[in-house]
Amino acid sequence: MVTAGAPAGKMACAQAPGRRGVYGALDLGTNNCRLLIARPVRSGFKVIDSFSRIVRLGEGVASSGHLLEAAVERTIEALKLCGAKMRRRGVTRKRIVATEACRIAANGGAFAERVEKETGLSLEIISRDEEAALTVAGCVPLLDGGARRALVFDIGGGSTELIWLAPNGAQAPRILAWTSIPYGVVQTAERHGGDRLSEATFGAIVDEIEAELKPFAEAQGAVNAHDVQMIGASGTVTTMAGVHLGLKRYDRTKVDGIDVTFEEINRVRDRLTGMRRHERARLPTIGPERADLVVAGAAILSAVMRVWPVGRMRVADRGVREGILSGLMAEDRAAPGHKATRAC
Repeated sequence: MVTAGAPAGKMACAQAPGRRGVYGALDLGTNNCRLLIARPVRSGFKVIDSFSRIVRLGEGVASSGHLLEAAVERTIEALKLCGAKMRRRGVTRKRIVATEACRIAANGGAFAERVEKETGLSLEIISRDEEAALTVAGCVPLLDGGARRALVFDIGGGSTELIWLAPNGAQAPRILAWTSIPYGVVQTAERHGGDRLSEATFGAIVDEIEAELKPFAEAQGAVNAHDVQMIGASGTVTTMAGVHLGLKRYDRTKVDGIDVTFEEINRVRDRLTGMRRHERARLPTIGPERADLVVAGAAILSAVMRVWPVGRMRVADRGVREGILSGLMAEDRAAPGHKATRAC
């Protein structure tokens, strides 16, 4: 399924890894705690279990500089559930990573130590460049072979990553350039509110983010819509795609890999930004937990579309977790006789 993975030396410890092993990948973001458990198959891997919970680990971290106790407790409870699920499924190799909230929090390291003490899980706080590489590895199956370049972006809770790729046929794509900007849905919603914003306020947010993106865009040159593919790998994009499709409940199989036009996304954006928070909460693919974040995400997405007017994008309900799984499995395939030297 995916041929690229995380850099060597960054993999989790293992117990009897091999082609028939069971693998776990957990991505602890600023907003979500998401787990995939999978087995390798000929075409890549087959997901056998998953977990996703909004924990808002990064709540208040932009203003306080610290992970707040209530957020830490919510997150540890979710991680305990993930640990139990991995034990029940007999996971033989796993990797658990944390991103922006833990990177910027003064107590991020202390949080990782507490996680290991209370859950038994070894939490690795990864850099922005490794997060970008894992996102790319997870999205490789969605790349079009005919595109000269691809722009992959991931709107997270605490930051947004953008990566320019050169597709390389059956080989792993080459990363041409990448950047990370300090705009994510959690901190943007905290700054500007999660209810209905005036048109002027929403426009000002988009302008601010556009100004942040322009230096990166100018360094990479103008885009040609005919030879550039855009892939949106984020909850914002998948949520808006679900609203566009009119889903009664979110269904990954109907969202992942579909193409949507900017016009279609803008119609969803205008509909959502015109609603009050409680109205958005009633939409089945949004719900109360995302109702205050989707407008912030729409503002970031609007800025991305304005700076790179490609006209359409492919929706990716995949990213870091898939990149982790692919990397772990590729490493074991390269050394089928490898024996674990450390226990997880």
